[in-house]
Amino acid sequence: MTAFVILATVLATAVLSGVIGMAGGVLLMAVLVTLLPVASAMILHGAVQAASNGARFLFLREHVMWGILPFYAVGALLAVLLFIALAFIPDPALVLILVGSFPWLARIVPTLRGLDVRRPATGAACGATVTAAQLLAGASGPLLDAFYLRTEVDRRSIVATKALTQAAGHVVKIGYYAWVSNAVLDEFAIADIPIWLVGAGIVLAVLGARIGTRLLERFDDRQFRRVTGWVILGLGALCIVKGARDLLVA
Repeated sequence: MTAFVILATVLATAVLSGVIGMAGGVLLMAVLVTLLPVASAMILHGAVQAASNGARFLFLREHVMWGILPFYAVGALLAVLLFIALAFIPDPALVLILVGSFPWLARIVPTLRGLDVRRPATGAACGATVTAAQLLAGASGPLLDAFYLRTEVDRRSIVATKALTQAAGHVVKIGYYAWVSNAVLDEFAIADIPIWLVGAGIVLAVLGARIGTRLLERFDDRQFRRVTGWVILGLGALCIVKGARDLLVA
């Protein structure tokens, strides 16, 4: 039953992310951390999300905004080096609250409303904060979306570029948690995850990405921005509620 729940969630969240470019990863992470140890959940989530985002990137690769990637990579590298130096496995509750708060702040605080990931400084800040959020909480959809608030480009470019950077971030997350679980917890988290579950999850993630990107064609840019705006705010609120509940329970 646990495997069925995980795989059904993988398919549903991959479709959702294929349509709006994010959100699925956060929902999947919320399910996995209730069913698996943190390190194992992070690694399985990383494998599935790397496949889902990687497939979405391949389906839409001609729309990627390549110019932002060098600046994003610099920020991401700084975040990875910091985490390697600290070498810890976090309690994601506080991070969920922070990640969930960011899209609300981005719409409330005037200085955050002008974020455009195509600007070099904004791209580097995006790489650093989003990668840090991925390593802390497993998913970073609400945070990532805030950096695209004023990126006035075609919806396919937004989804494709997010997919590429997120796929890379999830690969980094797999490596980090495989290493840190062995170094800090003296256990190999990958060994706790059945290979068939990982394989089935990757297949369903790619299938969901294909379905989602097909559904994306039914939206126009105006509908895309309206729908994603409401979804990301709702998801941010759920992150805050879940993080607060986890803190209270702990």
